[in-house]
Amino acid sequence: MNREELRQYHVGENLDHIMNLDPRGYGVSRILYKGSRAVNKSPLTISSANALDCVLQKGDLVYIITGFILLPFHMPEMDGMVGSILLARALIAAYDAKPVIICPEDNKKAVFQCANSVGLHVMEEIESLRRLPYSMGMITFTKDREQAEEQADWMMKHMMPKAVISIEAPGANCFGEYHNAVGMNVTELEAKTDVLFEKLKESGVLNIAIGDLGNEIGMGAIADHIRKYIPYSGANQCQCECQGGILAKSATDHIITATVSDWGCYGMIAALAFLKNDLSIMHTGEMERSVMEAAAKSGIIDMTGSLRPGIDGFDMEMNVAIVELMRQSVGFSIEYRKTQNDWFEKVIEKEFYVAV
Repeated sequence: MNREELRQYHVGENLDHIMNLDPRGYGVSRILYKGSRAVNKSPLTISSANALDCVLQKGDLVYIITGFILLPFHMPEMDGMVGSILLARALIAAYDAKPVIICPEDNKKAVFQCANSVGLHVMEEIESLRRLPYSMGMITFTKDREQAEEQADWMMKHMMPKAVISIEAPGANCFGEYHNAVGMNVTELEAKTDVLFEKLKESGVLNIAIGDLGNEIGMGAIADHIRKYIPYSGANQCQCECQGGILAKSATDHIITATVSDWGCYGMIAALAFLKNDLSIMHTGEMERSVMEAAAKSGIIDMTGSLRPGIDGFDMEMNVAIVELMRQSVGFSIEYRKTQNDWFEKVIEKEFYVAV
């Protein structure tokens, strides 16, 4: 292991640990992380960031899939919405890429207002997106199973992305049914975006999925682990007639699991900032506040059902703290990139990290 490999490993470890802080204390995030780390081997944040960095160039399309509709209000949730906007901003800052958010119609108003809050225009026509700066795209995806195949095929024919990233988006189980966290069937509420995700993966497009439970797109990558340890995920454990459990069938090549899906997204953004040696790629706590407030004013609800700005039950202050801690972690690593050579070399010589 050389110096740069050692730095990347520890920045990744730091970010992985921050995104898996468990204030609730029931341990689901650490269960998931053990499973995802077993299949990925290296830290999840830096691994996915490296994968993106290897393929993205100026002007490349990147699909960002999000949008989970919650019972009993039939309204979209905050988790995923906030992270998607801030990831779009980061991809523009890092690569001058062309991010396109793929979401249910329910999220449309929030996409515009959240994007505007961080200085981004939203284009519904891809040709306009390609021409104009400071812009991201948005496409609403169907909730109809049959139309999903057709829409996905059309999108791939006319605007093939270089990467697809799913953040807290619902995935169907082995019987094609979608469930919320406690096993209630929400199939009719959800956009069938996993159809697009799977088709893109089959076509060889770089795919990354971020989740915090197991009912999200891509979590089938650690299916056996989830079935064994996560409630409502096994056969005969959901609260509907299908009895297939909440576990999403779709599997991703690059998985990120976190206490909150948006925190996993922030970890990947911070890792990109590290790789590009540019902390401005990572959003600030103030930007986090702005997007959360815009989302709430657009009718996006917290997991608890509250219209007050919150993500998975965690208030504004907690989310801002996570963002700022990630920024500090990456900022210090960038600052010390060219200093303390002696310590790096001596640690490497001791060979403690040879096997990692």
